[in-house]
Amino acid sequence: MELQNTVKEALNALYHHPDDGVRMQADRWLQDFQHTIDAWQVADNLLHDPTSNLETLIFCSQTLRSKVQRDFEELPSEAFRPLRDSLNNLLKSFHKGPPKVRTQISIAVAALAVHVPAEDWGDGGIVNWLRDEMNSRPEYVPGFLELLTVLPEEVTNYKIAARPERRRQFEKELSSQMEVALSILTACLNVNEVREQVLEAFASWLRLRNGLPGLMLASHPLVLTALSGLTSELLSEASVNVVSELIHFTAAASSGGVGVQMPLIQVIVPQVMSLKSQLRDPSKDEEDVKAIARLFADMGDSYVELIATGSEESMLIVHALLEVASHPEFDIASMTFNFWHNLQVNLTRRDSYASLPNEATIEAERNRRLHIFRSAYESLVSLVSFRVQYPHDYQDLSHEDLKEFKHTRFAVADVLIDAASVLGGDTTLKILYVKLMEAVACCPNGEQSQWRPAEAALFCIHAISNYVSVDEAEVMPSIMALLPKLPQQPELLQTVCLTIGAYSKWLDAASSGHSILPLVIDILLSGMGTSEDSAAAAALAFRHLCDDCRRKLCGCLDGLFHVYHRAVSGEFKVSADDSLHLVEALSVVITELPPDHAKKALEALCLPVVTHLQEIINQGPEVVEKKHARDLTVHIDRFAYIFRYVNHPEAVADAIQRLWPILKAIFDLRAWDMRTMESLCRACKYAVRTSKRFMGITIGVMLEEIQGLYKQHHQPCFLYLSSEVIKIFGSDPSCSTYLKNLIEVLFKQTTCLLPNIKEFTARPDIADDCFLLASRCIRYCPQLFIPSDVFPSLVDCSLMGITVQHREASKSILGFLTDIFDLAQSPMDKQYVSIRDSVIIPRGACITRILVASLTGALPSSRLETVAYALLSLTRAYGVQALEWAKNSISLIPSTAVTDVECARFLQSLSDAALGTDINALMVPIDELSDVCRRNRTVQEIVQGALRPLELNLVPVSQ
Repeated sequence: MELQNTVKEALNALYHHPDDGVRMQADRWLQDFQHTIDAWQVADNLLHDPTSNLETLIFCSQTLRSKVQRDFEELPSEAFRPLRDSLNNLLKSFHKGPPKVRTQISIAVAALAVHVPAEDWGDGGIVNWLRDEMNSRPEYVPGFLELLTVLPEEVTNYKIAARPERRRQFEKELSSQMEVALSILTACLNVNEVREQVLEAFASWLRLRNGLPGLMLASHPLVLTALSGLTSELLSEASVNVVSELIHFTAAASSGGVGVQMPLIQVIVPQVMSLKSQLRDPSKDEEDVKAIARLFADMGDSYVELIATGSEESMLIVHALLEVASHPEFDIASMTFNFWHNLQVNLTRRDSYASLPNEATIEAERNRRLHIFRSAYESLVSLVSFRVQYPHDYQDLSHEDLKEFKHTRFAVADVLIDAASVLGGDTTLKILYVKLMEAVACCPNGEQSQWRPAEAALFCIHAISNYVSVDEAEVMPSIMALLPKLPQQPELLQTVCLTIGAYSKWLDAASSGHSILPLVIDILLSGMGTSEDSAAAAALAFRHLCDDCRRKLCGCLDGLFHVYHRAVSGEFKVSADDSLHLVEALSVVITELPPDHAKKALEALCLPVVTHLQEIINQGPEVVEKKHARDLTVHIDRFAYIFRYVNHPEAVADAIQRLWPILKAIFDLRAWDMRTMESLCRACKYAVRTSKRFMGITIGVMLEEIQGLYKQHHQPCFLYLSSEVIKIFGSDPSCSTYLKNLIEVLFKQTTCLLPNIKEFTARPDIADDCFLLASRCIRYCPQLFIPSDVFPSLVDCSLMGITVQHREASKSILGFLTDIFDLAQSPMDKQYVSIRDSVIIPRGACITRILVASLTGALPSSRLETVAYALLSLTRAYGVQALEWAKNSISLIPSTAVTDVECARFLQSLSDAALGTDINALMVPIDELSDVCRRNRTVQEIVQGALRPLELNLVPVSQ
């Protein structure tokens, strides 16, 4: 009683106390209370207490539901029947509401049925029990109908802490009781007040798929009632849900598919088709139109393979879907977009014609189908293209509305791509060109106020650019000639710039390209000076233009440099990030120059960057140290792009050698600053990647620098720069001395930094980059790494960090261990297997235990595949020995958490792995062991307490 009063007081504080701190304290107490064993009795008592208020009832019903779902194992076996009876009484008590409470009780009863096999439930299982209860107490039918509705939904509710085997058994039990359930629902159809509820329950049971009497459904009273509900004056939402589920059922593989379910399809389709006229009925409520549109979309998605054959009947559905696509409300029209994509895939992919005997037949059938659907996709282009038009009040749109408008444009772009895949890009372009010319006619003399239709047409033309042939000569020249004449309105100019960039390959291939390029570059310059958005679009377009037209632009280098200097000096509205597009643009053009010219052009490209950085350095160490990181990185990032995209290795190597004093000064003065170091290491990484062996002595000086700085400042980026060096120079014998020294220094320092899981958690970036580097060493310089003294200590370090919660760090550690286990798979690396074994075998039991702990809860379930792959690689490498390690690890888990059968299945999967079975075939038993060990918090704590993944020297205790 005292605890019941405390719960009431806490709820009162949570909902009504004026102090936020008190409310938070009450919330924490109530959450903790829900995890206690006392919560069962207290929640049950308060639900039976007629004085409990609504807040108490809702909280207690939620508590009881979650206890049944997650903590049923806390109760002794004899508690089941009193619990069932109590829940049944509550269901009857709340049969008229409150609805929230009744729903929670219904879910609790359904969850109980998931836990308890039908033979233990009694009365032939829950469905028969429910039928008997409803027959004996008809006044409680509404409450029992809700239970009947949620029951099949619990099959896929993984909040319920049921074992996988029991979950499968529950699904079979419900499937076997399908006819009983449908007979209960059919009997309830006679009660008008609950007809909608009956149909909702029927829709829920249809989602089970298995056990449905497919051949009888076409004439089943529940089906006929649902179909009649479609044509009633007030459209029944429940009827729509049932028919939607019936459509999905007829196409499901488990039902036999459309071939077997044709009698039911022939009943459904005419009924849905009869609703077509209501799509344009102005008297219809928008929600009703949306429901009807959903049924047409469901038919399209489910029967797309039938529709793709192009029969007369299927084209009726296509025309209805075009009707939906033409609806003025985007939410309704867009329901069809998935269908148009799936139909396009079906029409264009070769897999769709696999049953045909030869290439000639396939090509003929493909062309026949494409011809049939041609007019539909032509209509679709016209129906969707107007939807991308800017609204008149777009400047006043909220952030969310603007986000939604952008989403609409992207969705329409995808539909246009589908249309271009069917019609061909050139044909689609011609349709959109007509739209563009109509729009331009509406804004004579460059009138800015009428820019929206032209922008919309250009946006669509931009969307299909990848599908328009580079030799298209009918409309592209006219479009390019039109662009300079359009108004310089910011949004329109932004789309014009994006369109120029999108058609850069066409500009390169066009015979008139030389004469058009100056005109489009002028447009891009206007874009750079108009607004931030148009400047971003222009910079991106400039990059595409230089990339694809680089040979044509080699002779215009002075003009391009002029644009570059204006942009980096701040003359345009190009942001620092977008200016990198211009750096890349110049870099790819320089790549096309002969070596001597390229070297001079590279110096000119670096000059503004060098000038800015040298000015900062000349101000003295104190000033450099106080500078904001962005003041430096904005320039260093330009170096990174230059070194990455100027593909002249010798020229870049010369540049990095000349620039090293500047880079070294920044290394020395800003080594404490992570952002500056990351930017600088990125630039050095690309210099190393491009220059390769031409780096000469600079690489040695660079490595010496980062080696020394890593000891002091522990920047993770020093490790990833080293990874790049290892990748390129690892196999070079002339570099072995300083690379061996680099490896030893970096890894010794890192293992000191990561002595325990707490430090791994505090320094996940170091852990991530350290073990990525270690994996690189295994691949590119095993001769230096594996025989070294740091190899065993790094393996020990990895074991301490496997269970770090940081996703990338954990993934890198597991990848490193997997690379070690897989060493023998490479003929070149077999010589190191004996060294590997001398390190791994003494630690094998510990490694296996930690990996099993990771599978069973120490790491999130999203990492399951990565952990499983590491464990299976270990098993393949060590065979019987690894199986023994796994058996010993599994034996630590108490039988209350995992059964012998579940353990045996898991060990069998490892045994199969040792024989080389495909990993995908082994994942089911591994998934199930993981699921069993995570089924609730108590079990997870028991399992982790037994496996103790953070203890490297655990001495097994016999059970």
